[in-house]
Amino acid sequence: MKKLLALLSGALLTTTSFAQQAAVPPATPQYRPAYHFTPTAHWMNDPNGMVYYQGTYHLFFQYYPQGMVWGPMHWGHATSPDMVRWQEQPIALAPDSLGYIFSGSAVVDADNTAGFGKNALVAIFTHHSPEEEKKGQNKHQYQSLAYSLDAGKTWTKYAGNPVLPNPGIVDFRDPKVSWNEPAKQWVMTLATKDRITFYSSPNLKEWTKLSEFGEKLGAHGGVWECPDLFPLMLNGKTYWVLIVNLNPGGPNGGSATQYFVGQFDGKTFTPLNANTKWADYGPDEYAGVTWNNTGNRRLFLGWMSNWEYANQVPTSPWRSATTIPRELGLRQVGSEIYLTSQPVSELRTLAGKATTLQNITVKAPTDLTARLNSTTDKHRLTLSTKQLNDFELVLGNVAGEELIVGYDKAAKQYFIDRSKAGKNNFSPKFTGRATAPRLSTAAGTELTLYLDAASVELFADQGLTVMTSIFFASKPLTSIKLRSAQGSTWQQLSNTPLVAKPASKAPTLGQR
Repeated sequence: MKKLLALLSGALLTTTSFAQQAAVPPATPQYRPAYHFTPTAHWMNDPNGMVYYQGTYHLFFQYYPQGMVWGPMHWGHATSPDMVRWQEQPIALAPDSLGYIFSGSAVVDADNTAGFGKNALVAIFTHHSPEEEKKGQNKHQYQSLAYSLDAGKTWTKYAGNPVLPNPGIVDFRDPKVSWNEPAKQWVMTLATKDRITFYSSPNLKEWTKLSEFGEKLGAHGGVWECPDLFPLMLNGKTYWVLIVNLNPGGPNGGSATQYFVGQFDGKTFTPLNANTKWADYGPDEYAGVTWNNTGNRRLFLGWMSNWEYANQVPTSPWRSATTIPRELGLRQVGSEIYLTSQPVSELRTLAGKATTLQNITVKAPTDLTARLNSTTDKHRLTLSTKQLNDFELVLGNVAGEELIVGYDKAAKQYFIDRSKAGKNNFSPKFTGRATAPRLSTAAGTELTLYLDAASVELFADQGLTVMTSIFFASKPLTSIKLRSAQGSTWQQLSNTPLVAKPASKAPTLGQR
């Protein structure tokens, strides 16, 4: 999700001019991930409409099928039984007389509240009209509906669109809708420029404003986008989490996902405090939201890029991938309650034979490539220690390029340094070193890294600190070295190749 003004230096381009683009660059199969979703070709950004229905995970996404940079937005579509192996489907929603198809969500209308049919899939999305935008009245974004009666194969746009007109707010978009059982109504969480506005509806067609949140809370380095609101349990108590994606203004520059923990009474969201928290501190997780209709599991997926350079990354014939899916939880550290993110258990179906080392002490650079049987750039690394000290995990290749993941004990920061990890001259904003605070107060830790051709995702302290970063090495990063100026001891290091296997059948979940 991104405005034309921000992406294209104020130029309001037509669909025709978007299509008049440079020839597709030479293909870069070395950068294509093995187990992250990416379209076969063309541009992708925000995940949209994520819903679980009749044993299938549906992922819709912002998509431009005529080029490799942002253009008039469609909803692309992919399906999976397990969130691991994806099958790309035909485009679900295309631009029409009301405008481009911007971000939104999808629900299962179990009780036929909208009148489209019992258990209909209903998409709630933002229409963006470039013609209305030219008028300068700030009414060019509004919310609309589409529905599917064949499990998402085909979609019909509601004849009464838009269902929520714009009151005159320049950024009025990205509806995330869910059923609020205590209030017996649908609740829409909508990004409205520099805050979130909540609406309610009995039938998805008629919407009433409930409240606003966040005008003077949280990070405000850029526009608020792609919100999400959901409950999570901690120690037998229900809390509500409000996700707000922000661009720019992230902790390492550009796009990022912030969140608030608090309470929602069906009308108003009240945070526990005003502290700014981030779901992912790395430079390359954005527009992250959660699946609807997944029972007690809260499953999260983000766009693995950054608006600072998303249009310039050197991949072809596609641009962008999603993060791995993550299961969310809550954890208390001191007086603060934090959101945690852990790789979903379904990723274990990819695991090949693990190689594990016990009780490794390092100080000088130690090459562990052979001992860890490292031969691929698509693998999972886990490291555990009883005492976390300074360290650098160096992932290298035959070209001398290095991706460094480590911890600075004095600064109490994890970091990912991609400054020497390959091609980086495509944008001056593709900076090298990203940092994240360590939130845990424990002496030891367990770290998990997922690597997939051109990305790394770090989960530290059981998901309290998470970082995502893309990079573009010229050759696979298959060597593994450890170094620690002060010395570090690891009780266990494990390297697991991640290989393709037949997808498992997804469990049957209750529907709403």
